[in-house]
Amino acid sequence: MKLIRFGAPGAERPGILDEHGTRRDLSSRFRDWDRSFFNEGGLERIKEYLSINPRPTAVSENERWAAPIARPGKVICIGLNYSDHAKESNMAIPQEPIVFQKGSNTVVGPYDPIVIPRGSEKTDWEVELGVVIGKNARYLQNTDEAKEYILGYCVVNDVSERAFQLERGGQWTKGKSCDNFSPTGPWLLTADEVTDVHNLQLKLLVNGRTMQEGSTKNLIFDVYYIIHYLSQFMTLEAGDLILTGTPAGVGLGMKPPVYLKSGDVVELSVEGLGEQKQVCEQA
Repeated sequence: MKLIRFGAPGAERPGILDEHGTRRDLSSRFRDWDRSFFNEGGLERIKEYLSINPRPTAVSENERWAAPIARPGKVICIGLNYSDHAKESNMAIPQEPIVFQKGSNTVVGPYDPIVIPRGSEKTDWEVELGVVIGKNARYLQNTDEAKEYILGYCVVNDVSERAFQLERGGQWTKGKSCDNFSPTGPWLLTADEVTDVHNLQLKLLVNGRTMQEGSTKNLIFDVYYIIHYLSQFMTLEAGDLILTGTPAGVGLGMKPPVYLKSGDVVELSVEGLGEQKQVCEQA
């Protein structure tokens, strides 16, 4: 199942993408794809509804694509989780997952603009596999158990401001939490429809030039390990979004570094999870 949301910012509504690629409006039956919905066995309720109403009203093509989940309680990121990216960043391969958070209000639609912050000269791109938690998880026993807590997967652009992140002191949060810094979607593909999450191709282009190409088979810490690991330190709640890391090819790693500027076009995809496209604009 492909969950989508649509509508103007602040007035998003829930829906699905059907097998023909048509967006369908489910807002007459469901309030939103959020923590409460997922905790209450929401996917089964959708299936039940669609068995009775197999063709809900189509969404107008003019409607904005929103992030496929409502604002999550947490956006948790795993840093340096591809060895080639650690190398280009001149950082050691981590012995344990590097964990940091982004502001949950950074989550926007897949075609919304990348907003370059005021004073920024080092806004960067990062294509990532996003994982959405389906039910609350705490102290999971092993990695196999972690599979049961994953709702689905999506594309995320982990936009980063490198000067804020690395040159302004403290932790990475400042460089990760600027407005519109987590374009998400276009859809959330439920876990049951992903054959092998550890063999998905990732790709990102800037102005038509390929910058990143990678595969989730090269994750240092795989998806299930990450979920199990995080659950030892915090409760993962339904609807939380986890960003699993980015492969090599970010602007920071170029020689010399290359960063985004107003008017640049960023396109990115993860195999089976759709494509994003953003135009950069100055705040």
